[in-house]
Order: sequence, then C-alpha cells, then structure tokens
Amino acid sequence: MPQTDPAGTALPATAPHSATASPTRTPRPWLVVLTACAGQFLVVLDVSVMNVALPSLRADLGLSPLGLQWVLNAYAIAFAGFMLLGGRAADLYGRKAMFLGGLGLFTAASVVGGLAPEGGYLIAARAAQGLGAAALSPATLTLVTSAVPAGAARTRAIGTWTAVGAAGGAAGGFVGGLLVDLLSWRWVLLVNAPAGVLVLAAAVLWLRESRTGGGRRLDLPGAVLVTAGLAVLAYGIVQTELTGWTAPATLLPLLGGLALLAVFVAVEARTAAPLVPLGIFRNRAVTAANAGILLCGSSSFGMWFFMTVYAQNVLGYTPLQAGLALVPSSLAVLLGSKAAPRLMPFTGARGLAVAGILVAAAGFAWQSALSTDGTFAGTILGPGILMMGGIGLATTPLAALATSGAAPGDAGLVSGLVNTSRTMGGAIGLAVLTTVAAAATPLTGGPGEPAPAALVLGYATAFRVSAAVLLVAAVLMLLWLPRPAGAGRKERTTLPA
Repeated sequence: MPQTDPAGTALPATAPHSATASPTRTPRPWLVVLTACAGQFLVVLDVSVMNVALPSLRADLGLSPLGLQWVLNAYAIAFAGFMLLGGRAADLYGRKAMFLGGLGLFTAASVVGGLAPEGGYLIAARAAQGLGAAALSPATLTLVTSAVPAGAARTRAIGTWTAVGAAGGAAGGFVGGLLVDLLSWRWVLLVNAPAGVLVLAAAVLWLRESRTGGGRRLDLPGAVLVTAGLAVLAYGIVQTELTGWTAPATLLPLLGGLALLAVFVAVEARTAAPLVPLGIFRNRAVTAANAGILLCGSSSFGMWFFMTVYAQNVLGYTPLQAGLALVPSSLAVLLGSKAAPRLMPFTGARGLAVAGILVAAAGFAWQSALSTDGTFAGTILGPGILMMGGIGLATTPLAALATSGAAPGDAGLVSGLVNTSRTMGGAIGLAVLTTVAAAATPLTGGPGEPAPAALVLGYATAFRVSAAVLLVAAVLMLLWLPRPAGAGRKERTTLPA
C-alpha cells in the first residue's frame, strides 16, 4: 500500500540506498535539497536569460536575425530533446554522477560561449549547455525526493524544487538585464562559471550516489528514437516563429518528430527492458499531472516573454527596469510554491491544483486588459501576482502527483517526464502564443515596427488564449486527477508492473 500525505496524495516510495552508495555519514537532507535546487535554478535560468542580451550580442558578433534565433533555440532543443534520456541514465548510472557530469558540461560550455569570438562558437556552446542541462535536470528532482522521508516533509521539498525552477525562469529577464547593463552580454554566460563551480563543490561534498539499474542496460534504440523525436519536434516548434505553421520548413520537422515518437512507442511496446515502460502511463496520477504541468508551462513561459516585451516595447522600460518590474511576480511564484504544501492537507492535491490553475487564469484574464498607457500596479503588478502565484500553487501538487508511486528504478525517468512536460509545454506554448499575437497585431501601413497600440492588441489576444487554456486545464484536472484516498473509490496509485 503506498504511503500518503495528510492530503491523501500518494507519495514516492523512498529509494533504497544502492549497494554502491558511499559508506560515509548521510548528509543532512536540507543540504541535498539546497544543492539539487541550485543546479536546477542555473539550467532553468538559461532558458530565458539570453533574451535581453540579444541586441548587444548582435552588435558585437554581427549575427543575423536567424543566428540570434538559434542562440536561443540551440539550448531549448538540446534541453528538451535529451531530457528523457538523461532521466533514465540517472537511474542506471547514478544520480550524483549525472548531476556532476551534466553540471560540469553546462559550466564549461558557458565559459566557451562567454568567450566566443563568433556566432558559430556561441551557438555550439549553447547546444552543449542544453545537453548538460538535460543530464542534470532530471537528477535534481530524484535527488530531492530520495533525500527526504515520505510525508509532509517530502511534499515541502518538492515545493521548494518547484519554486526554485519557476524562479529560474522568472529571474532570467532581471539577471540578464542587470548583467548587460552593468557589464556586457558575455557575463550572462560567464557568470555561470563561478556559480557552477560552487554548486559542483557542494555536490561532491553533500550528495550521495545511488543507482537502481539492477544490471539493466540502456535501451539504445528507444533512447535514439525518443531523443531524435523530441529534438526534431522541438526544432519544428521553434521554426514556427520564423516561417509560420504551414511552411514546409515547419511541417516537415513537426511531422517527422511525431513519426519518430510513434515508432518509439511501437518499439517500447516490444522491448524487454524499455527506456520508458508504457505501463507507467496507465497510472492516472502520472499521466494527468504531466498533462497539467504541460498546460501550465505553456502559459507561464509565454507570460514572462510577453510581459517583458510589453514593458519594453509599449511602456518604454529599459531591460533592467523590465526585469525589476517582474520581481514581484517572481516572488509570487515562490510564495505560491512554498504555501502549497501547507494548504494540501486541507484541500488535497487535486483541489489545490485546480484552485491554483483558476487563480492563474483570473490573472491572465486581468492581464488581457492591458493598454498603451497602463500603470505598473494595474498592468504588471496585480495580474502578475495572480498569474504566477496561481501557477506556484498548482505546480507543486501536480509535481507531487506526477512522481507518486514511482518505483525506485523509475524515479529518474518520472522526474525526466516532469521536466520534459514543463519544457516542451513552454516551447509549444510560446510558439503558439507568438503566432497568435502576430496574427492579431494589425498592420500599421508604414515601415518599421508596429505601433504600440497595434502591439497591445496582439499581446492582449495572447493573454486571453492563455486564460482559456488554463480554464481547460482546470476542468481536465478536476475530471482526470485521482481523488484523495478515502474520497469515494480509492484510487490505485502504484505503478503497474
């Protein structure tokens, strides 16, 4: 019988220590959580930190608009494409080993990118950063859940991991603007060197090795197919921003990625030791919660982008001012994520997830009323707190449910699924929302950029679509997520054999 927290949420079984674990004294759980969350913060931060550096970077390296796009996309594609492979590799080869290897690659690639003499070096370095992030990120959640005993303490630890990940995405604009204004665009990457070295030292001292492969080998055909499928699909998604949804350059990779993923499913169904046991998706908690994380990610990633460009292109903020304006929203997602474990005993994981999504939807609806003469309080502060506070309240119980009942040998895989859902959701959502905003932005008839009033119409439409997506997500979670234990028919939350 799986353990449950006071909210009735099934909790992951505590992973047994590996036979290869270090015989030294077990480190304090909060040190493990701190180290894992620091690594997660660094890799999520780099999803958005480069945005405000693009104008300076273009002037320095002479990159074309397409080259600038690939500075962002190379990281996102490698990060999303290799996430599931990184999660399974952590189970088979060791969570600490993958954390150290991934963070080492990420840190070294950051230095290469920061010193890049030309655009090709920078784009290659960003792709290497994404590979390191994909190896590191799934291990972080597994390290957190295995370090803390099952119960309310583990739920709080998951809340901390969720908050730190969300804060990394939220802080990108502020950190990037600060470094570009005070130093140069190169320090947006070079700052990862001292930070990475500190986290590496903490990981060597405070993390214990564990692996649960049990002699299993990596499913190489499955690994190649799912990695290629996700990477090609991510490439197709980012192409929509350049060529639109109907261009061959977009349709071919989108269809190719989906075809590779279909072949992957067929192969996994016939493999004795699959990379992703398909039976895991028969677990309602895992499947529904990952769907919820994907939909929340599709809205929240777009929120940071559109709020940043609205503040700069319409309200006339500098990059640093735009980053500072979003600090309250960043604090809101932290507070929401940390408050969630305290509320779950009263509301249940399912109830809190639905309530948080509805709060976020209200914030997006409020934000859709933005105008060319909007005030900080009415068009950034108020709606931003509702949007991101609601996302924080919703994502913590969803992450707890998504990892519920995971067998020790599948903990890294399930963590990889959570990270893949959030990252792919963000990529899909941003691509769709930028297309929606562009379609809703009327032509001004003159040369140059659209007028602020025209931009506002596009941004407002994107926020309305996000609110609608979240309303759909709330209904879906209400109907699909398992009820708390004892409420009606008791849900089966252990993974099928």
